[in-house]
Amino acid sequence: MSATDQPLGELEVVHEFSGAMPTGVSVSRQGRVFVNFPEWGDDVRFTVAEIRDGELVPYPSQAFNDSKSRTDPDALVSVQSIVVDPADRLWILDTGSPLFQPTAHGGPKLVCVDLARDEVVRTILFPEDVALPTTYLNDVRFDLGRGFAFITDSSDQGPNGIIVVDLDTGECWRRLHDHPSTRAETPPDLRMIVEGREFLERSEDGSTSPVQMGADGIAIGADGARLYYCCLASRRWWSVATDALINREHDDDAVAATLIDEGDKGAAGDGMETDDQGRLYVTDGEHNAIHRRHPDGRWETVVHDPRLLWPDTLSVAAGGYLYVTANQLHRQDKYRGGSDEREYPYFLFRTPIDAGPIDLR
Repeated sequence: MSATDQPLGELEVVHEFSGAMPTGVSVSRQGRVFVNFPEWGDDVRFTVAEIRDGELVPYPSQAFNDSKSRTDPDALVSVQSIVVDPADRLWILDTGSPLFQPTAHGGPKLVCVDLARDEVVRTILFPEDVALPTTYLNDVRFDLGRGFAFITDSSDQGPNGIIVVDLDTGECWRRLHDHPSTRAETPPDLRMIVEGREFLERSEDGSTSPVQMGADGIAIGADGARLYYCCLASRRWWSVATDALINREHDDDAVAATLIDEGDKGAAGDGMETDDQGRLYVTDGEHNAIHRRHPDGRWETVVHDPRLLWPDTLSVAAGGYLYVTANQLHRQDKYRGGSDEREYPYFLFRTPIDAGPIDLR
């Protein structure tokens, strides 16, 4: 192993997974750790869980994880992301799209759980002109001071964009709908190489094509002024003024006028996060790494480790740690010519960062 291949930074194993592959992770202010498992073909017994004493416990209950259909408004269908907000409530982003099937009203939703009582206290169902049949709800961030949530639509089958949710009224709308900044890049503009292989998707007829996942990773600035996002299939990332996103009198052209091209962040990364020092974190699946950008624009690598096989979701915890799931997404059969090359275990790691989560209240 050359010097440049040596691990960099600290990486502590929090949990090893030997069943369904995880995507999301979030940690409460009291240190409770939650994870989720989307319905992508594995045997998913529950789509959201809490890690208690080293065991996965269905959360908030097994019954709430047992949906009757993919349009069930009263249970979880297929969860892609979970986020603890600054008020220490767990929000669950349900795609309503197992196996990336078309969505219909009742499936796509944002669910709030009171962690003090472990009870669902609110469900926001997305109307069909917001969660389109092709929509894949990917990740969410909160600004409780402004009273809004922001969600990425990473669909590889239809228009991408940002979904804005008014947390007071439950009203929601699309922004930057099918805008170039929310769409995947394709060859020759982009070639993603993960574990020495080009990251391509295999179709049912056996042919391969570039991955088309659009707006995916999302983070909000420490002061709430700008929302950052990136496509899975892109090396660039962008920011947009949150005041423009939430202003219903603005059209998409006015919103787009506030965009900033934030530059090259690396590819094959869909995790983004912010800490209370204003530093922005991004995952890098091509290099098994997590990087961060300081407010002055300086970049540094937080962790580089061969065990970070597809670092997925990031979560800054109050204890001064950055949590990350590593789920070998790129080794699924759809990306490996029909052969599932994932190997147990999948991991939840954490690394010390000497900072806490942002607190927009």
